[in-house]
Amino acid sequence: MQEVIKKLLQPNDTKIVFCVLDGLGGLPQSGKTELEAANTPNLDALAQKSACGQHLPVAYGITPGSGAAHLGLFGYDPLIHQIGRGLLEALGLGLHITPNDIAIRGNFATVKYEGDTPVVVDRRAGRIPTEENRRIVSKITEKIKEVDGVKVNMVSGMEHRSAIVLSFPEPIGERGDEIHDTDPQLEGKSPIIATGNNPEAEKVAKVIAKFVDQVAEIISDEERANYLLLRGIATHPNLASYSEAYGLNAACIATYPMYRGVSKLVGMEVLEVGENSIKSEIETLKRDFDKHDFFYMHIKKVDSYGEDGNFQGKAGVIEEFDSFVPDILALNPDVIVVTGDHSTPANMKAHSWHPVPLLINAKNVRAEGAQGFGESDCLKGELGTFRAVDLMTLVLAHAGRLQKYGA
Repeated sequence: MQEVIKKLLQPNDTKIVFCVLDGLGGLPQSGKTELEAANTPNLDALAQKSACGQHLPVAYGITPGSGAAHLGLFGYDPLIHQIGRGLLEALGLGLHITPNDIAIRGNFATVKYEGDTPVVVDRRAGRIPTEENRRIVSKITEKIKEVDGVKVNMVSGMEHRSAIVLSFPEPIGERGDEIHDTDPQLEGKSPIIATGNNPEAEKVAKVIAKFVDQVAEIISDEERANYLLLRGIATHPNLASYSEAYGLNAACIATYPMYRGVSKLVGMEVLEVGENSIKSEIETLKRDFDKHDFFYMHIKKVDSYGEDGNFQGKAGVIEEFDSFVPDILALNPDVIVVTGDHSTPANMKAHSWHPVPLLINAKNVRAEGAQGFGESDCLKGELGTFRAVDLMTLVLAHAGRLQKYGA
């Protein structure tokens, strides 16, 4: 689709604000989802004047990771472009990735040992404070500089997250990142030993397995973060930038490294945000509104509360975002999108395959069906249900940036 869009692009000075409330979709408790239970007068009023519907992050029945879900939203088919979260985390933390490098997302975790076998008690180590993360990463990097001649660069992320880049003496190869995550995705399970799907990947996996063992020994005395789980093992792909694909001067407003990383991957300028708060993100949008024509704004804590099973906490963050909707409207953007990257129902405590509510506010919408912003209302909206990869085409059309196709 991007090749078709390139031929139809027509420049103009329209402004697009693309708001992603991470994990927005939910499931009912006492008859309402988190979004429906939240008090959102501003979003409800906006939905009544918008095209509403729901999108499928990947495809029917497929539960997406955050990286795949964001690629879909940005118009890069996640069924074609499979990109490991480690790359996005590393880019978001400012690390440079070459063809000789493997990037990995690290999660500090709490394990107990049954004999010599670790068993995961908490996959996120109680979401340790970022300051504690930095101390533990320093403890590791002081002792591990390389493994079997492979240089190791590890940096702290937020809370329990980190990024690791392994720099090999020569290029990895196209399939060198086909390595299983070590995160079992469930408490009560043992971490998975890194193994590769081919000879190139197996060489990398052996280095990763040694690194994990060395880290485990170094941090075994920590109270909570006494183990490191690895996810999203990846090399750097080659994607068209937002400027090339859509003719947009795009900017990212996000505080979490992974989302800053996926934005860098598609050529967005990552803007500096003062604090990790919705208020600071809105202030950044206001500050730089004249400098770009597309703004991706990411709100993380909706997803975090969903993963923690905190229904009221998730609804509370949605309500906080709603209170800033008038500030966005006051900037008078030509197109406003509000959606999530995927669903994270609190009663599942995990990402899910459920469709995600969506609104597009622009002057050329029918605004039919939705009386408020929630799953049930969006199900009745004019956009229906469609794959997220088609959303950017709709956004560009509503912004008047696409010419007529064909004679």
